[in-house]
Amino acid sequence: MSEKSNRAKLEKGFNSMKNYNKSSKKQATAKQVKNRKQPQPQPQRKKGGHRHNKPKKQTVQQPIRIAFLGGINEVGKNLTVFEYEDDMIIVDCGLAFPDEDMLGIDVVIPDFSYIEANKSRLRGVVITHGHEDHIGALAYLLKKVNVPVFATRLTIGLIRGKLEEHHLTSSAKLNVVGPGEHVTLGGFDVEFIHVNHSIPDAVGFAIKCAGGTVVHTGDFKIDATPIDGGMIDLARFGALGNEGVLCMLADSTNAERPGFTESERKVGDSFERLFRFAGKRRIIIATFSSNIHRIQQIIDVAQSLGRKVALSGRSLENVVNVSRELGYLKVPDGVLVPLDLIHRYGDHEMVLITTGSQGEPMSALTRMAFSDHRKVAITPNDYVIISATPIPGNEKTVGRVVNELMKLGAEVVYEKMYDVHVSGHACQEELKMMLALIKPRFFIPVHGEQKHLQRHAALAEAVGVQHSNILLVDNGVQVELSSAGLKTVANVPAGQIFVDGSGVGDVGSVVIRDRKKLAEDGIIVIAAALEGETGYPLSEPEIFSRGFVFVRENEALMDEARATAMHTLERCYDRNIRDWTTIKNRLRDDVSRLMFERTKRSPMVLPILMEIDE
Repeated sequence: MSEKSNRAKLEKGFNSMKNYNKSSKKQATAKQVKNRKQPQPQPQRKKGGHRHNKPKKQTVQQPIRIAFLGGINEVGKNLTVFEYEDDMIIVDCGLAFPDEDMLGIDVVIPDFSYIEANKSRLRGVVITHGHEDHIGALAYLLKKVNVPVFATRLTIGLIRGKLEEHHLTSSAKLNVVGPGEHVTLGGFDVEFIHVNHSIPDAVGFAIKCAGGTVVHTGDFKIDATPIDGGMIDLARFGALGNEGVLCMLADSTNAERPGFTESERKVGDSFERLFRFAGKRRIIIATFSSNIHRIQQIIDVAQSLGRKVALSGRSLENVVNVSRELGYLKVPDGVLVPLDLIHRYGDHEMVLITTGSQGEPMSALTRMAFSDHRKVAITPNDYVIISATPIPGNEKTVGRVVNELMKLGAEVVYEKMYDVHVSGHACQEELKMMLALIKPRFFIPVHGEQKHLQRHAALAEAVGVQHSNILLVDNGVQVELSSAGLKTVANVPAGQIFVDGSGVGDVGSVVIRDRKKLAEDGIIVIAAALEGETGYPLSEPEIFSRGFVFVRENEALMDEARATAMHTLERCYDRNIRDWTTIKNRLRDDVSRLMFERTKRSPMVLPILMEIDE
């Protein structure tokens, strides 16, 4: 669909929304008149008596507090805490994937220490949608604080799958809430509002309390022709704007991109053309495992052309199973076949859907590219489509996978070639439209890096939000919000917690630094035996090296290191130094200095002392 026609549809929807608002306002007014309480008879007063006008007790409106524990100045790890008086709720609880310098780390989750310190006030968690950066850390939170979780049906299904891995399904309190429904959590009323995104059942929130209304859009875009048939509820957002919105928090991911985000249906049209262009070659498509709309379109096109579909990737299989079970993914009988059976079909009969669109090291597509996949081998008869745009920072890893696939002879369609991907996030015109509909008094851009947040703030100012009413925040910042103003009031713990295997938080910055050191320069181990009573070295130290130099080709350097270590031990003995910590430090310093002088490298030096009694 062209941008012009797309915009025309949006304008039509916008006009109908305004008419809906007018009629809704009239109905609301009539309802208020009907339900208005009749005046009660006043108590009789004695004639001649004095009327004492007691001063009315003033109710002081408490401010709303919002703490950002993730999702600011980063992509992922979204977690926001709302507080009013003695009540606290959480919006989203996501993870982030590790940067290249976080060696060995599986995922990164938010620091929950602030939530744990206030768990007696926590009333529940509400989730906008089922992407990993919004639900991935929930299991780790529920291990510490078991509170009710509220989300839409598909999101709850995906959350349940996550909790099964952590053996939490029996204790978790999961609640399904549909768009248009409300949840009361202490002093908060949370309304779920349907939005379009790259996964079904996505919602934004209208969070109401005595202090005012805050709208949190979640991740969204405005799609006039969505795959699931349900356009974003612009009418409800507009009605909220007419009622009065104190503050708006909005997705900033695409704030730098002008215009409108294309409809997901455009990708389906591209698939139709590309599948026919592939001819009799086998088709392999890499996409996000949670992009159910795209998976549905792939299955539809494959089925129309008589091809079977197989899945490769554990996360992809889990999402497809949950989506089929709940009815969000419709797969005709006989179309989906197990990956183990693909050899029974010719290349012209197969479509493989796989994970790895971001070049993740352990993903199925990466293993195929490096000939490390147990069931799929890339051949010159493969036509590979990467249906995703690299997340900022992933460009090199994606490019590496593309290059390896091409070396094996496959033809690869990637990035913006042939419109094989559209974003799930709103571009500038959609962001401005939402701001114009909701008309917030205060505005806080969220979900993005600094460049996205600042651009979104500029868009808000362009549509009429006062510059002084826009606040840029960071993780760990707590703001106070009331009709009197918006201001930063405190800092709360909001660091990164590393998950490495089954360990959560046991790997910190010191361990990561050591891993980087080992990866960059290797390690040298010095093993020495000392006489227990005197500390005299009983023999020349042994030197072991890993990841530094090839020992057999550098025996002279190892001999020199051995002599240096022996000299250091003898000097400590002569000076009557018996403290092992001091001896280790001097060994480390002397050998490190030698290695840097000879090689200009700084390997990690690890001394090991053994006490032997003769």
